[in-house]
Amino acid sequence: MSAAPDVRAGGPGDVLTPAEVGATLGARATLLQVSTAFCAPCRATRRVLAEVARTVPGVVHVERDVADAPELAARLAVTSTPTVAVLDADGRVVRRADGVPTTAQVLAAVASALPAPG
Repeated sequence: MSAAPDVRAGGPGDVLTPAEVGATLGARATLLQVSTAFCAPCRATRRVLAEVARTVPGVVHVERDVADAPELAARLAVTSTPTVAVLDADGRVVRRADGVPTTAQVLAAVASALPAPG
């Protein structure tokens, strides 16, 4: 019998519930951004993620401030902002990154959250 895979809290494979995220999950994927109020890179990240959510059906962008959601920040082991977690439709973290992503990086991460065509 093999041991269960090591799933780091807030890392790929971890599952977050809508209650933990603080919003309804996207039908296909959720772009979860953890930010701080006076973070210029967070504003840039917000624009990128919001644009992807606007253009890809079933994808939502949820932004949470560390000050308003300290439990979520702790669960995701956030050490810097912005931190972005891409969740699949079930809330499973499929990608996670710190810093400002490019649109191409976000689209690739969203693609990895979608079920394989069957």
